[in-house]
Amino acid sequence: MQQIQKQIKYPNMQKYLQKAITNQLTRASMAHFGQQLKPPVLLVKSDILQFSELPAVKCQDQINQSSLHLASIYSFAMSALNGVVMEIQDCAFPLVQGIVATDNQAVGFKDVNYALMVGAKPRGPGMERGDLLKDNGKIFTETGKYINDHASRDIKVVVVGNPCNTNCLILANQIKDIPKENFTAMTRLDHNRAQHQLADKLGVHTSDIRKIAIFGNHSPTMVPYIDQMTAKNHKATVDQQWVTQTFIPTVQQRGAEIIKARKLSSAASAGNAAMNHITTWVNGTAEGDYTSMAIPSDGSYGVPKGLIFSFPVTVKNGKYSIVQGLPITPFYQGLLDKTIKELVDERNAVDHLLK
Repeated sequence: MQQIQKQIKYPNMQKYLQKAITNQLTRASMAHFGQQLKPPVLLVKSDILQFSELPAVKCQDQINQSSLHLASIYSFAMSALNGVVMEIQDCAFPLVQGIVATDNQAVGFKDVNYALMVGAKPRGPGMERGDLLKDNGKIFTETGKYINDHASRDIKVVVVGNPCNTNCLILANQIKDIPKENFTAMTRLDHNRAQHQLADKLGVHTSDIRKIAIFGNHSPTMVPYIDQMTAKNHKATVDQQWVTQTFIPTVQQRGAEIIKARKLSSAASAGNAAMNHITTWVNGTAEGDYTSMAIPSDGSYGVPKGLIFSFPVTVKNGKYSIVQGLPITPFYQGLLDKTIKELVDERNAVDHLLK
């Protein structure tokens, strides 16, 4: 096993760290550590062989100093990981306190407070979704044990690697000593995609679009919900035919369209969304707005308890709360039923991995 330790300094994380490198490492795993009494730690855990770009690493002023851990589950990938270390060094980030590169997951997960788990096995030709779930189940089962044994007890986890909802479910079910609500999956990318489509349609800036959400699975069954949408702080509506025939299919299929166009899955946008997710979790949602996070269901909106399901949430002081009482029309209920069924089927496929 090879280990590398490098030191770089992070004085104050007032603004986001600029995007370092973004491409193949979107199938790696990354952890980013938040506010605490001692300097927090960042982890990148990789399960791929090529590391050409690193997702955006962003932090807010709650995080004063930070270290970066790079961890590979493959010893023979360490040479590529060394290259990532050099890339990060060459960015000369003023906020990095230290870098540790290792293929020892115990080292990689030590004292982690916030984790972005970007890596998962991609779906190959002829592979059924159930096969993919089982293969990734092995990865996330092992990862869960390392988190339980070595990470900080207050760790908060965002699973990005697909199928992220059920990967998160598997991961959370390996943990004995950490609350289940500390494990989430990312649907912020879908939320951001919806926000852009709506802003473009209405001729406003994306920051003007508020009170939209993603319900359900991070898959083509996801439900972009816009019935309470506002634009520039005023109630906004769009043509229902455009919603059903253009908007919803565009958001649901955006990932596939990106793969078709660039022959690779989303990189920069996924890295950006992951950091949007974690910084919102740390800093909270804006007053009068909400965001989308896939979290353990408490039964809200008729979703079976325990499923990792995307809901509209508000966040305050590092705690999220599901937005209750949103009107669900028969149209939306039909979409919700479909995404619920898909997640129940996924859960059943990995039931043997759930404790």
